[in-house]
Amino acid sequence: MSNTAVTPLTTQDAEALVTAACHAAEASGVTVSVTVLDAGGHPLAFRRDDRAVLISGETSTRKAYTALQLNTPTADLVDAVQPGGPFHTLPTALDRPLLFIAGGVPVHRDGRLIGAIGVGGGAPEQDHGFASAAVRSLG
Repeated sequence: MSNTAVTPLTTQDAEALVTAACHAAEASGVTVSVTVLDAGGHPLAFRRDDRAVLISGETSTRKAYTALQLNTPTADLVDAVQPGGPFHTLPTALDRPLLFIAGGVPVHRDGRLIGAIGVGGGAPEQDHGFASAAVRSLG
């Protein structure tokens, strides 16, 4: 691994991710809440829409934490968290239960983890698509 510094996820990046995810959702007629975390798990940007499912704000945050902690899209974890699966009882360092529903996507820059985005409010597959589209928009 290179010792070259990687530009961290900025507030401007985080706001762009939220905007991109919301635009993707709105284009599909879905109302969502979005959370973006930096590499340390600190919230950088958030949008909670009152028209979305009441718990979508907490859901988007948990999806982002899960993607960040495991450095993988939460959509890839669905089978692993079924009863008897390897992650079914995985504890968390943040004392929060992990929520393994599609919609959390890690954000990388130059191959390094710099944060994560979580989207909640639509069907799991939709949320994953909105989060993925937002990450792709960062370039």
